[in-house]
Amino acid sequence: MSAGQTTPESNGRQEPGAGTPSPGLAGGADSTAPYSNAPSYSPDTPAAGTATAPTSGPAQRQVTRTGVIWAAVVAALVLLILLIIFILQNQEQALVKFLGLEGSVPLGMALFIASVTGGVLVAAAGGARILQLRASAHRARVRQRR
Repeated sequence: MSAGQTTPESNGRQEPGAGTPSPGLAGGADSTAPYSNAPSYSPDTPAAGTATAPTSGPAQRQVTRTGVIWAAVVAALVLLILLIIFILQNQEQALVKFLGLEGSVPLGMALFIASVTGGVLVAAAGGARILQLRASAHRARVRQRR
């Protein structure tokens, strides 16, 4: 902001230090920069809303692969327990027809089979896309070598 200009927040008063370069700007940037009155942040100042690590006290815990695997196994077990409860609560027989085949299956099992089939289709589509991207990356590497 140049000298003599006011902002709507200042109620007509001139901002203190307006027209002088900010000490945080290197190379003597001119005072008409659009963000010259913006607060400057030093690298050792944490961002607003973030917690700082304690300087004294117990060492911080590190995330390990074993810990991540353990958490994933626990989450999978909880999900499987919920799935078993769902299947056991939906034991009514449901008539299922598919491509001319017809059969009676418990409703919970029919829904489980449908969801697994959907997951397999999504995994197949994702795998095909991964293979496509790998082939494209391989072709790009071969072109760079030439």
